Amino acid sequence: MQGIGKSFGGVRALHDVHLELLPGEVHILAGENGAGKSTLIKILAGVHRDYDGRIELDGRPVRFASPQDAAARGIAVIHQELSLIPSMSVADNIFLGRETVWTGALPWVMRRRQRRRAQQILDQLGLNVDAESTVERLPISLQQMIEIAKALAAEVRILVMDEPTSALTEPEVERLFALIAELKRRGVAIVYISHKMEEIHRIADRLTVLRDGRFVGTAPAAELPPPRLVQWMVGREIGEQFPRHTPHPGPVLLRVEELTLDDPHGLPLPVVDRVGFELRAGEIVGLGGLQGSGASDLLWGLFGARGRPRAGRIELHGRPYTPRSPGHAIRRGLALLTNDRKTTGLVLGMSITHNITLASLPRLSPGGWLRERRERAAAARLRERFDIRAADLDLEVQSLSGGNQQKVALAKWLEAGPRVLLLDEPTRGVDVGAKQEIYRLMDAWSAEGYAILLITSEMPELLALSDRILVLHRGRVTACFQRGEATQERVLRAAMGGTGEDAA
Repeated sequence: MQGIGKSFGGVRALHDVHLELLPGEVHILAGENGAGKSTLIKILAGVHRDYDGRIELDGRPVRFASPQDAAARGIAVIHQELSLIPSMSVADNIFLGRETVWTGALPWVMRRRQRRRAQQILDQLGLNVDAESTVERLPISLQQMIEIAKALAAEVRILVMDEPTSALTEPEVERLFALIAELKRRGVAIVYISHKMEEIHRIADRLTVLRDGRFVGTAPAAELPPPRLVQWMVGREIGEQFPRHTPHPGPVLLRVEELTLDDPHGLPLPVVDRVGFELRAGEIVGLGGLQGSGASDLLWGLFGARGRPRAGRIELHGRPYTPRSPGHAIRRGLALLTNDRKTTGLVLGMSITHNITLASLPRLSPGGWLRERRERAAAARLRERFDIRAADLDLEVQSLSGGNQQKVALAKWLEAGPRVLLLDEPTRGVDVGAKQEIYRLMDAWSAEGYAILLITSEMPELLALSDRILVLHRGRVTACFQRGEATQERVLRAAMGGTGEDAA
């Protein structure tokens, strides 16, 4: 791709961008949210047909007329939001749009042949999956592998993977990386988009960096250590990665004793089983655990989104508290940032202003009438405080980059006036610059006396930001580490069911 440029309504999104891919390499496409990565990939995949510049495939100029045209040339994209149809079988998903059809007088899909071929591909990839099973019954990690199998069935030559590990546990990440190594061996060129530094430098052969829609450079991974890569991405040096003041814990704001929560799907085992802890003002307590540990269920349960607990006792601000509903939790001073801003964190079709004030409408609507001037003033104040980069607060929130969407979600909860913040993956899917801003905000909140219960799947965040770490396994606390005691090995061992002593 040479000299690629693209405009939307007079706004230049890409300026003279270059990208070169070699067979059998992992090529990281790096840059902050809004840098132009998605636009470049959409051009490569045939989504955007009107652009400046030139694309060559095997040394010959090409211009894809559609995504189907690009796919026919061996280009596949695996998005963060997977494109599988949950109710269909694995085999039918793998061959969707490319069905093996008998072309006689009565055309029909040769499903038996498709199933055999699909099973061969799954077996070659080392996936213990039945091609006849329905996709909705598979965990998200295996669904992602099915997307890769789908690409291989189409004889992919260039595979784009957009944040493929955002919802994976560490063992699942290892499986994905093994699969990537196999794709490299087969000569597939992989464009890999990620904000996780440890991933980038583990699997990258080369990196191309974009900033503000412009080409910054391409270099071998060994020549771009993390500090230099970050400087290329943001155009400035980033200070201390995890800013953290010396904590001075205050009074206990949240006390949980023997809390047990039923499975929301009606399964017999509880998702949270006799959990107890204290959370003090000015303190960040991290929750560690693998996917399905019960950590997210604990936060939802405390917020009243799982109904009344089966058992246990909770005190909030020194008074008994029984979770009833999210509205009740908000009135009692709790806020929950969920781990999926697009479905449970924001209303994408609503304006930035309305999203910011969504959790504080009762205060902005005395007598049941919304005071629009007061609402706009609150949104403007929070845009300034959170550095939300938007030309107009009346824009739909879906028009913002991922990092700015996350800041809108955080601003919404701060405006509601909580004292206890339940944060589930607050930096998921945001770029390195936005992560730094969120780290600084969390540090400032704890200094102001907020109590924070934090879930993050990024181990460096968990270890660096937490004053204490509780590790969960199948709904139970298996270990508790004070700041400085925890290591990645100890946390992982406890997350797999070991005790605190075992983890030592």
